[in-house]
Amino acid sequence: MQIPVIAQTAGLLILSNVFMTIAWYGHLKNLAGKAWWIAALVSWGIALFEYLLQVPANRIGYTAYSLAQLKILQEVITLSVFVPFAMLYMGQPFRLDYLWAGICLIGAVYFIFRN
Repeated sequence: MQIPVIAQTAGLLILSNVFMTIAWYGHLKNLAGKAWWIAALVSWGIALFEYLLQVPANRIGYTAYSLAQLKILQEVITLSVFVPFAMLYMGQPFRLDYLWAGICLIGAVYFIFRN
């Protein structure tokens, strides 16, 4: 059974975004007392895994979707990963702005994927 392109692409992008979010923001909690260059090196190490997932995701996705569609998909996934990370891992409170941003992205998905 062949996994649909959208499932392959979205799955890889979700995993990629988990690594990206940890690389970009995890050091704010875990390495707060360390020098910035230590945080940068650790983040680069984590980001390597993000790229190892993101590059094939976009190459697979580009066989069926436009560049703009891939970008909007990426943004939706980014917000979907970031909000739980911010709340659960970083202890940030839920904000209605997350909901409004999500609604705007639903509009972006509609416009970029319509025929």
